[in-house]
Amino acid sequence: MKTREQKQKDLEALTQQFQEATAAMLMGFNKLSVTKDQELRRQLDQVGAKYMVVKNTLARRAVEGTVFEGATEHFKGVTAIATSTTDAVTLSKAVSKFVKDNPEVFTFKAGVVEGRVMALADVEAIASLPPKEELISKIMFLINCQAQRLVTVLSAVPRNLAIVVKQIGEQKGGGEAA
Repeated sequence: MKTREQKQKDLEALTQQFQEATAAMLMGFNKLSVTKDQELRRQLDQVGAKYMVVKNTLARRAVEGTVFEGATEHFKGVTAIATSTTDAVTLSKAVSKFVKDNPEVFTFKAGVVEGRVMALADVEAIASLPPKEELISKIMFLINCQAQRLVTVLSAVPRNLAIVVKQIGEQKGGGEAA
């Protein structure tokens, strides 16, 4: 049995994890086998997420004062939490895919992204988004595309002026020869 000091350390560690996280997914499970648990842990490790099974009373106390406080009511029954400090999209993709592939074992309770509690449909909508790096590259492409158009337009003015001056020079030179 854990001592009061050990429980306090566990609470502090979980509180710190919630404070650092930007997204969390709460899941329930039933008849979980070791292989399924390890499979989920591997998939979440690949996306840089942390996964743990928590006591509900401990989790309710840990979320107090954090952006995940709105999810307090979902800490009922057997609860597993996956948190991410980097990208909510990849965490959403990993969790929604695993819950869909294993409906007999896992049930989705709630997702929390940037302080908003979300249902499964909202998490699946987030999961359908491209990863953060791809979105940034698309934005950079759009910015660069506009800059290229601006440079093309600005360089066209002196080029067109030079062409007009050349044509006028050819007309005057051609007119003197006639």
